[in-house]
Amino acid sequence: MTGTPLAPLRLYVIRHGETEWSLTGQHTGRTDIPLTAHGRDEARALKPWLAHIRFDRVLMSPLQRARDTADLAGFGSIATVEPDLAEWNYGDYEGRLSVDIRRERPGWSMFKDGCPNGESPSDLSARADRLVERLSRLSGHVALFSHGEIGRALGVRWIGLPFIAGEHLSFSTASLSILTFKSDDHDVRVIETWNAGPALSAGPA
Repeated sequence: MTGTPLAPLRLYVIRHGETEWSLTGQHTGRTDIPLTAHGRDEARALKPWLAHIRFDRVLMSPLQRARDTADLAGFGSIATVEPDLAEWNYGDYEGRLSVDIRRERPGWSMFKDGCPNGESPSDLSARADRLVERLSRLSGHVALFSHGEIGRALGVRWIGLPFIAGEHLSFSTASLSILTFKSDDHDVRVIETWNAGPALSAGPA
């Protein structure tokens, strides 16, 4: 007797709702900042959008903005903390604006140059690769409540692009991206959906 085939893996990468610093554009790494009132509304808006999906596993960053988003979206009771989903450690650039950093370092790019006393691009790329390797062993629907930069890193590393390509992806607060495989070739990884939100769609298939 043959067993039931495993469902193909689909990773639902969900960025946390708005915070004061995401609103102003300040780099928010390990500062454990809460959601704004609007950010909480954004997280609640995810609930009916995701309710029809039967998730086999829900993982979340240890930072409260991601944990609160998971909870308000209806998954707090079943979510497990995954430390590798934490945001980029911005080191000396924590809380700063890119425009101010570039006044001191013309041409500076987060994905190319990284952050002094924080994680380098190679550090975050290695963390994303470690996550991709572990997640790729799973099957079914897996939700990942996380952050902007690590979400971008997962997107590009999932499909084998160089880490620096992540700077070309937008990833809005309380948005959803889906990483999976080609329907006719499960050896080929694809980005099926990127940066979608409840207001832009009736919901993912």
